[in-house]
Amino acid sequence: MTDLATRRRIAASLLKCGVNRVWFDPERLSDIQNAISREDVRKLIEEGAIVARQVRGNSRGRARALMAKRSYGHCKGPGRRKGAIGARNPHKRQWIKKIRALRRTLAELRDSGELAPHLYRVLYRQAAGGQFRSVGHLRAHLAVITGRAR
Repeated sequence: MTDLATRRRIAASLLKCGVNRVWFDPERLSDIQNAISREDVRKLIEEGAIVARQVRGNSRGRARALMAKRSYGHCKGPGRRKGAIGARNPHKRQWIKKIRALRRTLAELRDSGELAPHLYRVLYRQAAGGQFRSVGHLRAHLAVITGRAR
């Protein structure tokens, strides 16, 4: 059997890929052996006797399995963690989450008529100042100042 390395190299340059990605049709090996010029190889490429294999990628299967486990709390223990608590859940993110919840609640109460606009503005500024720990704390405060238990 003739050495096909030269044909493989020529095909790789024509297909604009590496030599390891060049595939020869096993049933057309005799035609490929008879191909002498670049033109002959080009013709075999058009006929489909020589093809460039698909690029091999990295499998995400293991990553998906790990993400699935982490979605229900596995593989997240103290041994996996690097950095402080504040690095994994920054204080700013915590604040944004809390203040948005408080402002949303205040707006709902104002729109429903449970809160007068003046009182809404006072509570809004207090929330911005960090007076309330949570929506529950805000509601407890409201119950005290309006004189009714919620």
